[in-house]
Amino acid sequence: MTRQQHDQFAKQYLEELLSPLGKVEVSREVTNEVRQVDIFFSPVPSPEVAPQSLGLLGRIAANRVLLEPFRNQPSKTEVRNCIIKLFSVHGELQRKAKRENTSLPESNLPNLWVFAPSASTSLLESFGAKLDLDNWLPGVFFLPEAYHTAILAINQLSVTNETLLCRLLGRGKVQQEAVKELVALPPENPLRHNILELVFSWRVSIQKQEILTEDDQELIMNLTEAYQFARAEAILEGLQQERRQAVESLLKVRFGNLDDQLSVLIQPLLKLPPEEYTRLCLQLSREELLARFNN
Repeated sequence: MTRQQHDQFAKQYLEELLSPLGKVEVSREVTNEVRQVDIFFSPVPSPEVAPQSLGLLGRIAANRVLLEPFRNQPSKTEVRNCIIKLFSVHGELQRKAKRENTSLPESNLPNLWVFAPSASTSLLESFGAKLDLDNWLPGVFFLPEAYHTAILAINQLSVTNETLLCRLLGRGKVQQEAVKELVALPPENPLRHNILELVFSWRVSIQKQEILTEDDQELIMNLTEAYQFARAEAILEGLQQERRQAVESLLKVRFGNLDDQLSVLIQPLLKLPPEEYTRLCLQLSREELLARFNN
């Protein structure tokens, strides 16, 4: 169950982060034996946001990719199954190119990225996966070129802003630290609010389970800080919305309608205590209100 919850969160999380950059297909089926790729991503020429804003994840998504996130370290069989899905996608694309009488260069084939919370030396060596420190960060291991595959060992990533979005899919202290960094991001950060909401929902879905495993309890502990912040922000947002509606109602009752001039007064009025903005709206004339806040 925990793995299912992690898979669902990981898919929603990666879809949320990558959709501004291009086309995201969740649980995409591939031919032959019916298989599903967790995330199949295709970038668009002019994305809504700069890929650099996603750090390492944005760099990974510079080309078409298959993303396969795991809650636990994948086994050799699980990695092989991911590679089979990749080769099935390659086969689809090559058949399509042949039908359309077009070329499909090797460099245009999608790459597979296995997101692993950890990757043992024996696992990496069994696939011939190696670092490329001249071009990539520690923790990024590439299989031989023909495989178009990389294993991201999340626990080996350096603790920087560039790796934050990837480390949120880690485990234990790695994930716990990433959550703290997420919460500490400036409120105006465009990703912060949406990711906190996803973490909030993830934690709630785990808590709804009748039986909590040790892994569930670890996840709940790791996500608690982000959950508390998301909940507090939601409550605050609700209170602010209620206050805004109260000011709008006061202005409508007092002056009949809410035109452009009066609408401009709402934000400065909200900065005042409720008793103060209520008094002003009820006692001052329209001209007095406009003059007070225009000055």
